[in-house]
Amino acid sequence: MFNLRREDVLDGEQLAAMLNANPAQAAQAIVSAARAELVDAQALLGQILLDGQGIERDPVLARRWFEIAARRGHLMARNMLGRCLEHGWGGDADATLAATHYRQAAMGGLDWGLYNYANLLGTGRGVPLDHGQALACYRRAAEMGHAKSMNLYGRYLERGLACAVDVPQAYAWYRRSAEAGDFRGQFSHAAVLADQGLIDQALQWLGVALAGGNLNFLRVSGPALLQAADPRIQAMAVEYQARASVLAGA
Repeated sequence: MFNLRREDVLDGEQLAAMLNANPAQAAQAIVSAARAELVDAQALLGQILLDGQGIERDPVLARRWFEIAARRGHLMARNMLGRCLEHGWGGDADATLAATHYRQAAMGGLDWGLYNYANLLGTGRGVPLDHGQALACYRRAAEMGHAKSMNLYGRYLERGLACAVDVPQAYAWYRRSAEAGDFRGQFSHAAVLADQGLIDQALQWLGVALAGGNLNFLRVSGPALLQAADPRIQAMAVEYQARASVLAGA
């Protein structure tokens, strides 16, 4: 069994390596550390229970461990508790309470908390619609290096939502999001490149987004590709739809 010390729990890369090497054995060590009241292990236990990584998937128990760690001030656990409440994982959905937890995580400076709170503000779920606050949260998270927020901050700048239109800056944020690994940012950056006639580069980024995109993204973006002017980009729609079918059947 792994000898899990406090410094091991705090080292995210080491924990990831443990889980990749032997998920079941690593999960046992994380359970022991969580029961010993190491708050980072409690948050991580919630995550592996939610994902079923090295341990039987149990969203109800995952939510409980997130609650325990959140009460002890763990920002990511509070963010994940918000996720559980937003999506109804392990219990009833409650967007209003989810927003409360996201806001607390955001106030603590967590990029994911800022991003998730902005998503609710920008859609009026659980909180009144407020594009100004959403923009501020996306911008702060983007400046912290949060890839998904970079893309959405770019969208606000391109559309002029609660701000002046700034297309060059929007395009720059799309590129940064793409380079930071967000598949939606990669798709946005590819669209800009295609509009600029840089089809080969656009196709490269569309391929990267295809490899990393989730089912919902592929289902929406596949048909959108059919509207492209270039037939090479239109052809990518078939690949997107095929990948979506694989993920749907998984």
